[in-house]
Amino acid sequence: MPDFYTLAIIILFVLAVSDLIVGVSNDAVNFLNSSIGSKVASRKVIMVVASLGIFAGATFSSGMMEVARSGVFDPGFFTFEQVIAIFLAVMLTDIILLDVFNTFGMPTSTTVSIVFELLGAAVMVATISVISNGESLVSLGNYINTTKAVAIISGIFLSIMFAFTIGFIVQRISRVLFSFQYDKSPVWLTTLWAGLALSALTYFLIIKGVKGASFVTEGFLTWVEQNTFILFAGSLASWVVVLSILNRFKVNSFKVVVLFGTFSLAMAFAGNDLVNFIGVPIAGLESSTTWKSAGVALESFNVGFLKAPVRTNSMLLLAAGTIMILTLWFSKKAQSVTETEVNLGRQSEGHERFQPNGFARWLVRNSYRMSGVVNKLLPEGLQQRIDNSYKTITPPANGASFDLIRASVNLTIASMLVALATSLKLPLSTTYVSFMVAMGASLADKAWGRDSAVYRVSGVLNVIGGWLATAIVAFTVAAVFALLIVKFKLPVVGSLLLLAVALLYKTTRYHKSKAQKSESSVNEDLAVETPQRVSLVMHSVEETVRLSIDGFVNEDRAKIQLARQNFAKLKELNEDLQYELITSLKRSKSDQSAIKRFVRIFDLEQEVVTSVEGLVNSCSNYVENVHESLSQSEIDELVNLGLSFSDQFADTQSAKLPHASEPSLRIKKHQFLDLTDELIDGNISAIQHGVTPTKRAVVLFSIYFELRDLVGISHRLAKLANETVDVSEHKAEAPRTVNTV
Repeated sequence: MPDFYTLAIIILFVLAVSDLIVGVSNDAVNFLNSSIGSKVASRKVIMVVASLGIFAGATFSSGMMEVARSGVFDPGFFTFEQVIAIFLAVMLTDIILLDVFNTFGMPTSTTVSIVFELLGAAVMVATISVISNGESLVSLGNYINTTKAVAIISGIFLSIMFAFTIGFIVQRISRVLFSFQYDKSPVWLTTLWAGLALSALTYFLIIKGVKGASFVTEGFLTWVEQNTFILFAGSLASWVVVLSILNRFKVNSFKVVVLFGTFSLAMAFAGNDLVNFIGVPIAGLESSTTWKSAGVALESFNVGFLKAPVRTNSMLLLAAGTIMILTLWFSKKAQSVTETEVNLGRQSEGHERFQPNGFARWLVRNSYRMSGVVNKLLPEGLQQRIDNSYKTITPPANGASFDLIRASVNLTIASMLVALATSLKLPLSTTYVSFMVAMGASLADKAWGRDSAVYRVSGVLNVIGGWLATAIVAFTVAAVFALLIVKFKLPVVGSLLLLAVALLYKTTRYHKSKAQKSESSVNEDLAVETPQRVSLVMHSVEETVRLSIDGFVNEDRAKIQLARQNFAKLKELNEDLQYELITSLKRSKSDQSAIKRFVRIFDLEQEVVTSVEGLVNSCSNYVENVHESLSQSEIDELVNLGLSFSDQFADTQSAKLPHASEPSLRIKKHQFLDLTDELIDGNISAIQHGVTPTKRAVVLFSIYFELRDLVGISHRLAKLANETVDVSEHKAEAPRTVNTV
C-alpha cells in the first residue's frame, strides 16, 4: 500500500480517539445534567452510574455504521482514494468543531455534525469527480443521499418545538400535583408517578438502549412494538411493587427515577452514538483491507461494498467505551457543557452568563402578555389550584439547581420522546430533545422569573443558533478540507493535523485559564477579594486609556477600535465584579461600616467606567469623523500626559494595592493634577486666541477632565480597598479573652 494510505488509516484511528474525547465531552450533558443539577447523589455516585450505563451501551452496541458507510453518500460512485479523502476531512473537521463547542460550554449534536461533515466532504469530492468526468452537475443527485440530510434538518426543528412544549406541559402538571413540598405528597401518588416514569424509562431502554445487542432478535423487537401496552402495564406493576418495598426502607422514589434515567440515557448514548465517533475510521480500515486483497488499481477500485451492513468487533467497542468513561471522569470541558445547561435551568438566581438581545426581549415581553391572556381563559378553580402550587417556591436543598421532580421529568420525557421517535423511525436528536425538555420544564417551574427570563431566553437562543451553525460550519469546513486533501494529499493532511493540534492546545489553555478565573472569582472574605478586584479594574482602565490616546494622537483607527473592544471588556468585567460583590455581601458577616465601604467601592467603580467611556467615545468620534490633525505641540503634550497617567496606575497592577496615603503617591498625584491644570489653561488660551478649532478643543477638555477624575478615583479606590484589609487584619490580630476558672 502506498505510504500515504497507510498513514491515512493510522491517522483516522488516532483521530477517532480524539473524536471520542471531544464527542463525549459534549454529549455527556444529555445524561448528566438532571442528576448533577438536582444533586440526587454525590458526583462520584452519579459518575459511577453513568459509567455503568456507557459500559453497558458499548457492550450491547450493534456497531451498525450505516451513517458513516452509506447513509449520506452512495459508496458505489466513489473510489477508495476518494473515500479516504472524505473520511480524513470528516474526522479533522469533527474534532475541531466539537472542541470549539466544548471550550465555550455549548452543547451540540454529534449526529448532526458527523452527518453534515460527511455530506459536505462527499459533495465536494463528488463535484470534483463529476467535473473531471465531464458529467453534468445534475448527476450529483446520484452520488448524495439528500433525503437523509433533509430528514435530519426537519428533525432539528421538530426536536426544538415539540420537546420544549411537552417538557413545559408535563412539568406544569407535575408541579400542580406535587407542588414544591413533594415530600409531603401522599405515598400512593409518589409511588404511582415514579412507577409511570420508570416504566417509560424501561421502554426507552429496550427500544433505544439494547435494540442492537447481539442477543436481541428482530422477533423480540417486533413483539415489543406490537405489545407496547402489555409491556408497559407489566413494567408499571413491577415497579410499583419494587418502589413500595423501597419506601419501607425510606428510599426516595424520585431518586430511583433520576439515577435509573441517568443510567438509561448513558446506555442509549453509548449504544447508538458510539458509531458517530468510530464509524468513519472503521469504514476506512475495511476499505483499505478490501482494496489490498482485491489487487485492483487504486484509482479504479470501487467501494460499493460499504453499502452492506457490518458488525463491529466487540473489543473495539469496549475499548471505545473505556475511552468514553475516562473522558467522562476527567474532562473539564464536559463539566463546562453540563454547567451551561444546568445554569440555564436553575431555580435560584445567580450570575447570568448570556447577555440579553432584542429578540429575547421581544419574546419575553410578548410571552408575559400571552400568559396573562391564557390565565384569564382558564377556569377560576383550576387557576387557583395552579397558583397554590407555586405560592411557596422552596429553594432546592443542598445547593441544587432544581429539585428531584424536575430532574425526573427531564429524564423521563426526554427518554420517552427519543424512544417514540426511534420506534417511528423519526430522526430526532438526543441532544436537542434533552436540552429543550429541560428548558421547557424550567419555564414551567417559574425558574425564569422577571429578573432572569430575558437572560435565560437569550442563552437558549444562543444554543439553538449554535445548533444551526453546526450544520453550516460542518458542511463548509469539511468540504474545504476534502478539496485540499484531494489536491495535495499528505502535505495538506500533515498541515491540517498540526492545525488541529494547535487549536486543541490553545482551546485547552483558554478553557483552563477561564476555569481558574471562575474558581477564584468569588472569595468568601470580601476584605481579601477587594484589592484584587480593584487591581483588575485599574489595569484594564490604564490599557484602555493608553490605546485611546495613542489612537487619537496618531489618528490610528485600529488602536481606537482596540480601545473600544477593551472598554467593552472593562464594562463586562465591572458588571461581573459588581455581581460577585452583591453575592458576597449576601453571605458576608462583616459589620455595617465595612459593608458601606464595599458599597462605596461599588459606586467608585461605576464612576471609573463612566469616565473611561467618555474618554473613549470622544477620541473615537474625533478620529472616525476625520477631524483636523493635532499640532505637534499638542501631540507632545498628550504623549507626556499619557505617560504620566500610566505611571500613576503602575502601582495598581498587582493584587496588593499601595496605600494612597504614602508620600510618594501623594506627590505623584499632585504633579499629575498640576500638569492637567497647565494643559487646561493652555487650551483655554488657545481657544481665546483662535488657535484651536472647536471640535479639537472639546475633545482635549474631555481627555484632561476625564483623566483628572480617573486619577482621583483611583486614589480613593486604593484607600478604601486598603481600609478593608487593615480592618480585617486588625480584627485577626486582636487578642482573645481567655476565661479561666
